[in-house]
Amino acid sequence: MNRVEDTLPPCPECAGEYTYEMGALMVCPSCAHEWAPTDSAGEDLGVVKDAVGNILADGDTVTVVKTLKVKGSPTGIKSGTKVRNIRLVQGVGDHDIDCKVDGIGPMQLKSSVVKKV
Repeated sequence: MNRVEDTLPPCPECAGEYTYEMGALMVCPSCAHEWAPTDSAGEDLGVVKDAVGNILADGDTVTVVKTLKVKGSPTGIKSGTKVRNIRLVQGVGDHDIDCKVDGIGPMQLKSSVVKKV
């Protein structure tokens, strides 16, 4: 017996009822359509996007798109630095990525300054 809050929305492409969640996306096994879940007003729920609009998920590898100053570091984080195995969090302000940057250490980044690899 399914409760209302346990049911997933049908596929917006083919109206298939066997949709499932995969990370931050919804997937339809019938037509292979992937989409981000939205609320009734049409806004994305909990979806974090990078600087160019790609949807990010835990474990992704990203590249920093602009040089960032880091307090206590003489060089900071240079543009093009790869950051592996990110974790999405509700950070301080709009810092929504928790990661470990080589040569710097653990820190939080804004999704607006990274690009998914």
